[in-house]
Amino acid sequence: MAAEGTNHSHTDTFIGITCVVIFLISYLCVLGEEFFHLRKSKPVIIAAGLIWLLVGLAYTLEGDNESAAIAFRHNLLEYAELFFFLLAAMSFITTLEERQVFAALRSWLITCNLSLLQIYWATGALAFFLSPVADNLSTALLMGAVVMAVGQHNVRFVAVGCINVVVAANAGGAFSPFGDITTLMVWQKGVIGFSGFFNLFIPSVISWLVPALIMSAVVEKGNPVPERRHQQRQMKPGALPILTLFLLTIMLAVTSHSLLHLPSVLGMMTGLGVLKLYGYYLSRFESSIRDTGHVHNLHIQNLTDISQMKGDHTDVIRRFDIFQVVERSAWDTLMFFYGIVLSVGGLAALGYLGLLSDLFYSNLGPTLANSLIGVLSSLIDNIPVMFAVLTMQPDMSTNQWLLVTLTTGIGGSLLSIGSAAGIALMGQAQGVYTFSSHLKWSWAIALGYLLSIMSHLWLNGS
Repeated sequence: MAAEGTNHSHTDTFIGITCVVIFLISYLCVLGEEFFHLRKSKPVIIAAGLIWLLVGLAYTLEGDNESAAIAFRHNLLEYAELFFFLLAAMSFITTLEERQVFAALRSWLITCNLSLLQIYWATGALAFFLSPVADNLSTALLMGAVVMAVGQHNVRFVAVGCINVVVAANAGGAFSPFGDITTLMVWQKGVIGFSGFFNLFIPSVISWLVPALIMSAVVEKGNPVPERRHQQRQMKPGALPILTLFLLTIMLAVTSHSLLHLPSVLGMMTGLGVLKLYGYYLSRFESSIRDTGHVHNLHIQNLTDISQMKGDHTDVIRRFDIFQVVERSAWDTLMFFYGIVLSVGGLAALGYLGLLSDLFYSNLGPTLANSLIGVLSSLIDNIPVMFAVLTMQPDMSTNQWLLVTLTTGIGGSLLSIGSAAGIALMGQAQGVYTFSSHLKWSWAIALGYLLSIMSHLWLNGS
């Protein structure tokens, strides 16, 4: 956004149009990540740099040597708060995974001898209630693994089960500040209070239950084929204390933001510091670790390298190391977030978001505009969509802000490419859960989407 007191509009200039083209090209590279095998953060980081260089040039040509720098620092500060918040949250999730909390949960579900229909509902319900804390991407991957392990060669069950997990994870993430990056952005912006998000609980439930009930009609009623060999997984020592510490960290972030009016990132980073201290305790009293999940390949490589060295160095590698766990956080996502926030901020500084705000909110009205924005998030990642709305700052009531939070959260479920959860599961269940298999049920998901909007307007006011 431009600096206070300035009104720069370059929407019809060569520089402005060039910036839009740069952003679109970078985003096409993001959408083609699976085809190009190019990490999505790389093109948007370059785009952000080019856009802001052109923004600085446009302002300088007008004789304004200060506003561009002020606007850039404003956007950078917004990103920095979200970066450290997400870094802390991802570190906790990755540490819980390294302690095999999620592996133990998955193992327990597989050995419960449930029917296919019961597994279908259990994975959907767990995805819905885990995603408000463990984010929708991690939750979808966890529950998707359970669906595939139980369904094995039952293609129809795996496809429908994965769709159910994606819809449930996105719906669950919509009513919690911690469930999705977009809800976190809204909360940190101060538009909606922490408790205000829970007004979206019933609409979120409806957005999941409606398509889940419809799709359950094609799930077989029998039992899955028993797995020949399944290794029971147990949580590692320290798993429950870390889980407790994570919940206490969330409470600290919420209370410091609500009662002391301090940025919530302060509470999260304080909790991360305590986690690192507890990690030191584990490294002192745990002699050996056998990693799984994201850190497994890292330690296998380390152990291979160390085996070629002379002397006994195993105490360096085998002990729990919180810094190695943090290294495995989703850095590509964090860097992608930088590129998106700065790119959208640069377009806002050129006047494009003001133009879109007039087009959407002034001409269509907030209810229709917010509903269409949710549909748009099924084609474009909801992070730039929500950041653009927050940057526009349209004059809306709290319930309308709740509506756009809901629609950007659940709108990504309309297509498999509309959310990180869907894209990740397509990679995990290649050839079974596909774009076309998801599209076959998009009408049911759209029905849940419309009914959830109607329930929100009825329960929380238009």
